[in-house]
Amino acid sequence: MNETIYSFDAKSLKGEDISLEQYKGNVVLVVNTASKCGLTPQYEGLEKLYKQYKDKGLVILGFPCNQFAGQEPGDEKSISEVCLINYGVSFPMFSKIDVNGSEAHPLYKFLRSRLKGLGGDKIKWNFTKFLIDREGRPVRRFAPTVKPEALEKHILKQLA
Repeated sequence: MNETIYSFDAKSLKGEDISLEQYKGNVVLVVNTASKCGLTPQYEGLEKLYKQYKDKGLVILGFPCNQFAGQEPGDEKSISEVCLINYGVSFPMFSKIDVNGSEAHPLYKFLRSRLKGLGGDKIKWNFTKFLIDREGRPVRRFAPTVKPEALEKHILKQLA
């Protein structure tokens, strides 16, 4: 049974296989994202956190998902353009995945099994956030409506 995120791989937006082991020793924030969601402006806050704390060991990993009201309809190229052009996203973004159901990405099956939300383990909406400690263990789950700036104190605690 997986105990850390390091045993998982994911495809980058550019189609490269990335081992999450490369983030070993960092505090990681895993977020399922969408380009056409009312919460999409959270990209801005996430980018601000990333720029502010990446040199102290914070990594944010964005996983586009189209499972919620079809709010991530585009392909990798259009997702990349929205992230970069509209929000200046410089943190790692991955290819579109499912976060719920039988086709859910193994990373999300793992995260959901470790940290349940209010209504169980299912992801309720875009921009659900998982905070991972420096050992690769999930420590906190945040609802989609929790703004990135509200995560700062939790991130700082993990970075300390």
